Amino acid sequence: MELAVGSVLTSDGGLATELEARGHDLSDPLWSARLLLDAPQEIRAVHAAFFRACAQIATTASYQASFDGFASRGLDRDDVARLLRRSVELAVAARDEANAANQANEEAPAGRWVAASIGPYGAALADGSEYRGRYGLSVDALRRWHRPRLEVLAGAGADVLALETIPDADEAEALVDLVRQLGVPAWLSYTIDGTRTRAGQSVADAFAVAAGVPEIVAVGVNCCAPADVLPAIELASSTGKPVIVYPNSGELWNGRNWDGPRTYSTELAAQWAAAGARIIGGCCRVRPDDIAAVSRSARRS
Repeated sequence: MELAVGSVLTSDGGLATELEARGHDLSDPLWSARLLLDAPQEIRAVHAAFFRACAQIATTASYQASFDGFASRGLDRDDVARLLRRSVELAVAARDEANAANQANEEAPAGRWVAASIGPYGAALADGSEYRGRYGLSVDALRRWHRPRLEVLAGAGADVLALETIPDADEAEALVDLVRQLGVPAWLSYTIDGTRTRAGQSVADAFAVAAGVPEIVAVGVNCCAPADVLPAIELASSTGKPVIVYPNSGELWNGRNWDGPRTYSTELAAQWAAAGARIIGGCCRVRPDDIAAVSRSARRS
């Protein structure tokens, strides 16, 4: 990924949101990763929809994919590795198709990338632990758990790894160490509540985990309230790295449904860009139309 001075890139929005909008029931421990097995063409179609909306970065459907999770469906390690690689192949295929379709389109964004999603350990538990952190595992144990999946995705052809929705600085430490060992580019994005990680640590201290690590090409926040983004940008900027932000729509999950008002807006995205965010997108409930509006705003600025 290349970030031109002063430029703002747009990432995609909620992959699972769009899959549900297409009629898929994701009430499954594997969440959207189940469709890597059952309906991979649908994942590619959603990537394509976000690229048509002028997203420049597609994030793969590997967030909740794990060796443990797929083993419960009877898949062996080779099968799981194949599915992890498939998550990248689907995004790459959609990216290449978008590039070919937009060669003569002056409004199309210059450059598109694929980010291989590395979700937290808590996501694989499928019990909401990624919004609490503090799993009772040591940094070394987390490092051992993440390594096999990270190694497969690091070699699958993505442009960057997305260490995303990380709730705990200890888990970030494990992931950053693995990325350093493998020598692959990655961004690190925490899920936060106010100015603290979901595990209760200072966000400023959590960002410090990535300071001085050249393999970490951006730091920021995702899967959080839009109101929490602006303060986080200032704290993330202290690392000297580009800042990435992709919050939720602002609606709240009550355990069964989303409710409350949508607060994600183009106006807020413009504030994030003015504050120094270099990559802006969305997470849960952020749709292609939202990303298209953010992209238009970024091109005007």
